[in-house]
Amino acid sequence: MTMLADANLYIDGVIRPSANGNTFDVINPWTAKPCGKAADATEADVEEAIAAARRAFDETDWSVNHDLRYELVTKFVDEMFARKDELTLIARVEAGSAIGAASRAQIDGALNGGRDLLECFKKVTWEEDRGRKNDMGIESDRIVIHQPLGVVGAITPWNVPLYVNVGKVVAALLAGCTVILKPAPDTPRMGSIMGEIADKVGLPKGVFNVITSADPAMAGEMLTKDKRVDVISFTGSTVVGKRIMANGAESLKRIFLELGGKSVNIILEDAPDFQICCMMGMAVFHAGQGCAMPTRMLVPRSRYDEAIEALKISYGSFSQKWGEFDNPEHIMGPVISQKQYERVLEYIEIGKKEGAEVIAGGGPAKEKGDGYFIQPTCFANVTNDMRIAREEIFGPVLVVIPFDDDEDAIRIANDNDYALGGAVMSADKERATKIARRINAGAVSVNGGMSITGDLPFGGFKGSGMGREWGVEGIEEFLDTKAIAFKAE
Repeated sequence: MTMLADANLYIDGVIRPSANGNTFDVINPWTAKPCGKAADATEADVEEAIAAARRAFDETDWSVNHDLRYELVTKFVDEMFARKDELTLIARVEAGSAIGAASRAQIDGALNGGRDLLECFKKVTWEEDRGRKNDMGIESDRIVIHQPLGVVGAITPWNVPLYVNVGKVVAALLAGCTVILKPAPDTPRMGSIMGEIADKVGLPKGVFNVITSADPAMAGEMLTKDKRVDVISFTGSTVVGKRIMANGAESLKRIFLELGGKSVNIILEDAPDFQICCMMGMAVFHAGQGCAMPTRMLVPRSRYDEAIEALKISYGSFSQKWGEFDNPEHIMGPVISQKQYERVLEYIEIGKKEGAEVIAGGGPAKEKGDGYFIQPTCFANVTNDMRIAREEIFGPVLVVIPFDDDEDAIRIANDNDYALGGAVMSADKERATKIARRINAGAVSVNGGMSITGDLPFGGFKGSGMGREWGVEGIEEFLDTKAIAFKAE
């Protein structure tokens, strides 16, 4: 299978290996074998990246030259579009994405989102006239300005690496910040290629830096503790998010966290084509490795048996329609790693022990090959107090829970530590909208609407994090606010 180009560091405008020349293997989830090598950064490399980003922010006009930023970031996004085929291959080989998933959220979503952010940049308010006011006998003319926060440490996950990289990096650069990107050890190439693209389009030295490391914590620990880093934008687990908050507290960093999810898909009894709605709710896209993916299906008790039969049919039909590397119609491949493989299978066993009924899947899919393949799995007879209903599994596992009425559905939906995404299906738009407004989540789809796009803010409540990415709000997260008053003459 395809070998990827080496993932190098990009520090202070130079593409290079690590200081000591060490590398680590990148593992292909389809085969469980190496598909390339990545530079294994040292602490000295991270130190150099922080110093470079600090200089670029403090000593150049990057933070104040809006026109230059827009011009260069536009070239940056355009070049990513030009290398779409290469980016797609990286997503398939490195992240284990099936072609059908790569052409959607993995690559197209990322690239289109980059262009959305360029349009959002035009809507950012950089300065506001707050008028004249007499206060305590002093007549003042006032303005409020919005200015970049400074150096950003962007720590990104392995599930949709380009999408998250673009959401953080492009927004921060447009805001006028400088950036150090630390991609996950599983997907370093998707970060390093962005360094190559930055070099090609001429981003100024130090404005954008990329650090790859086999150690999932070393570079992140340095970024989150160093007072020269002003902002940490992290996407990943809630456990690590709490660690980042603790590390950043001493220097009072601005912290943005996009964390876990256990999103709901509420299908009301009046949903048009009720059975089809249930059948389309399988948690199989990219092997269920999506933080906002609905993995709790809530269906009315009065139609619960009907929903289960529909899911048995859909999962039965799907069983032969996934797991082929070169099939453009497939949207599911392996999970990312041996660690994730073991984690998901452990949760499946937990569900069985908790008394849930496996109506599809329920174990490894050895027939698909030597990679990290897990059968698309669906549990019935699930109650909302079970671990499989409450904890993020991050694999192709769906749980189906009955509800009695709208109030019961809302109660179950909100009875969770996570609050990231959700969906409601009903023939009555007003009814569905009332429920959507009451679901604790940062993005809710009604009747199939796209609630996650590059021009809309995305993020969660409660254990799903704080702050927003994408949209105008995603750029504004990297800005601070200053009031200036001039004594009237």
